Order: sequence, then C-alpha cells, then structure tokens
Amino acid sequence: MAALSKEAMLNLAEKAVKVALQKGASEAEAFVYDGKATSVGIERGQITKTSRIVDRGVGIRVQVHSAIGFAYTNIVSDSAAVEDAAAKALAAARASKPDKDWKALPERKPYAAVTTMVDGEILALRSEDLVNLASRMLDAVAQADTRVFSVEGGAGAGYVSNAVANSNGVAAFDEGTVVECSLATLAKEGNTVTPICFEFNAERNLNVDPEWVGREAARLAVSALKTKRVETKTYNLVFSQFALQELLYYTLINAVKADSVERNQSPFKDKLGATVGSKCLTIVDDGLLAGGLRTGMFDAEGVPHQKTPVIEKGVLKNFLYDSYTANKQGRESTGNASRAGYLSTPSLEATNFRILSGDKSPEELLGEVDDGLMVSYLQGAHSSNPVSGEFSVVATPAWRIRKGEIEHASRGVMLAGNIFELLKNVSVVANNERKMGQLVAPWLLVENVKVIGK
Repeated sequence: MAALSKEAMLNLAEKAVKVALQKGASEAEAFVYDGKATSVGIERGQITKTSRIVDRGVGIRVQVHSAIGFAYTNIVSDSAAVEDAAAKALAAARASKPDKDWKALPERKPYAAVTTMVDGEILALRSEDLVNLASRMLDAVAQADTRVFSVEGGAGAGYVSNAVANSNGVAAFDEGTVVECSLATLAKEGNTVTPICFEFNAERNLNVDPEWVGREAARLAVSALKTKRVETKTYNLVFSQFALQELLYYTLINAVKADSVERNQSPFKDKLGATVGSKCLTIVDDGLLAGGLRTGMFDAEGVPHQKTPVIEKGVLKNFLYDSYTANKQGRESTGNASRAGYLSTPSLEATNFRILSGDKSPEELLGEVDDGLMVSYLQGAHSSNPVSGEFSVVATPAWRIRKGEIEHASRGVMLAGNIFELLKNVSVVANNERKMGQLVAPWLLVENVKVIGK
C-alpha cells in the first residue's frame, strides 16, 4: 500500500476539521497518521521472522463549551467513516464536563527548517536487505568470540508521515524515516553464564553499522565473564547512555514537564533560576536536532518544534509545555505535545532531551577515576520515585575501575540515592554523545554514589 501524499493527508485533515465544525464543534483538530514498518527478528542466534506493519488513520479532537471529545478511525478512504468519527468526538464532548482550564487550540505559527528526515535508501529497503543487516550482526558476533551467544535482536526500518490541521489555521505536514539494528548477547565459559548485554544503532538515514553492534555486544558479554565482588561504600560512577536513559526517564524528564509541576509532583516547582545540578551540566530539549530520533518540524498539535534550554550550567531555566499546560500558565508552548499515532489525544513529552557534551574523551573520563564503577545497564529504574527522586536499582553487570582502567565485572551491584542529588555531583562530562531514543547524551562521571556490593 503506497503512502498517502502530502496533499492527500492535508486535505483529509482539513476536511475532518470542516466536518466537525459543521456538526457543531466550537473548535476542531485533526491528526492524520500514515506509517509502515518492516522488521526481521533474531531469536537464539537465528533469524526467525519477518513482519511488516502498515497503519494509517485520523484522530479528531473537538471542543464544545470547553468540553473535549475525541474519536478516531482507520478508514481514511471513506468520507462516511471520517464523518462518523467527527460525530462521535462531538458526542463525547457533549457528554463530558467542561474543562475550566481549557483555553484554545494552538494558532498557526511559522516553522523552522529542519535537516531532511527522509532517506530514499531506507524507503527502498526490502525484507531481504534487513535480513542482510541482521546476518552481518550475527556474523560479527561469531567472528568476535566463540563463547558469545546471540539471544535476541533484529533489524527494522520505518517511514512515518503525519498531518495536523485545526480551526485556528494550523495546517502542517511532516515525514521521516528511521532504521535500527539491535542485539542482546550473553557469554558462556564452563559453568559461568553472564547477564545479558545489549547494543544497538538507530539512525534517520541508512548510516547504521551492524558489524559494530555485533562486535560491541560480544565484547561487553566477554568482559562480563570474570567477576569479583565489590565492597559496600560510596564510589565515583561512570554512567553510560543506557543507564542514564533508564534513570532520567522516570525522574528528571518527568520533573521538567509542566504538567508534573502543575500537579505538585515535581521537586523543581518554584525553582526556576535555582541551581539544581553541577556547573558542568547543560541540558536542552531540541526538537530540531539534526538527525535526532524525535526531530521534526512540529509537535502533535502542529506547534513548531524548538530548542528549549532546560538546565544551563546547573541552573534550571525552563519547563516543557504543550499548548494546554502553557495556556494554564499564560505561557507559550515549547512544542512538546506527543501522540501514539492517531489513536490518542496529545500528551506532554520531551523531544530530543540532550545533555551537551564536554571536552573529555571516554578514555580521559575513565582516567579521572581512581576507584569506581562503570555502569552500563540498570534494572528497576521504573520504580524510582519521580517526586522525591529516590532510586534503588541493580547494575548487572557493572565494571570495576581502578586507576583509570577497567579491571573486572561485578554482578548484582545495587545503587541507591537521589537523582536530584546525583545531578549536583556530576564532575566530568565526556564527548561521546549518542542518541538513545528520547535521550541524547555522553557518558557522565558522578561522584559519591552509594553502592551496595554483593
């Protein structure tokens, strides 16, 4: 099934808005989504399945007397289905209580130019090409070390386009591609079996390196074979991007969302302008980042994406807003509305949440550690307290660092502390930035973290 054209998607969105207004909506918005994804899966070292998903639809949000209604349909070629969705959205609004905080849908604003997010080479990928990517990963593991086994993983490519229109003049279209490959491995030697180690590569253009993913996943597994215990005490820790993603998603990123602040669920409430982190820590939310996995011209409401300073040299500068939370506070949206396709109303999310790199190489950062741990993977971060910032997580495996060198792995190490205190103890920021889904970050060296050895 061929993708819908820009013109077709905009026409559909504008038609849905017009129908909703004709049926009695005070305001109306339509979000049209068209996506396709192809993937191949790896299980137990074998390529086991190929799948292709095509999905498209339109979600319609309306306002009637400050009450909101929403409905959707995945039958976009039938005018009657779109009209029916508009009618259902209106019925939902009329059955709902007015929202005293509702002000208005966003108005049209100019969009900044973004680096082209569509790669023709990705669009041309077939299942056979993805099988080739996956095979290259598996071959790299086999060539790296016979003690390593590929547990699961895969390769995938996708294309998404969306259009947003509303009754306040918004009419916008955007599209993008992505390709990724990932692999989870473990190593066996005698009776010793390592924890699972994981590596991946995802890009907006066909610039992935499956061999590197395979080699690195194998190297990490082998390095986790020989383990020693670590004693319980405070250490200086090097956090990789994987570990940071786990920790920050449930704590810091939530803390800077305006809806968390408005619900009194953010420790940063009333702290704009205050020092909340180390002087070497600068964070921006950049929806226009070249090559970012969450980059686009606009958010899920058609508000322009932008680069928003969040923390600057340790000082809290801004919160993140969608149009609803911004209107409640008399502020401007930062372009942080997000949707799960056409199936939902907007929610507030970060785009490319970017910790700006420092000037130290990874080797130089490790050289700063006399006695510490390298933390790459965490378990249990989802149970962190987003309000207080308290966390208790397991790093398995972690690697012991002595005099700037990684000496051995250690299993079942528990880390405990407070993420907001941890931010103040960041002492070195490396220059090895990586895109990790929503997070874009380098390694961080954090001092004085409580470690409970096993």
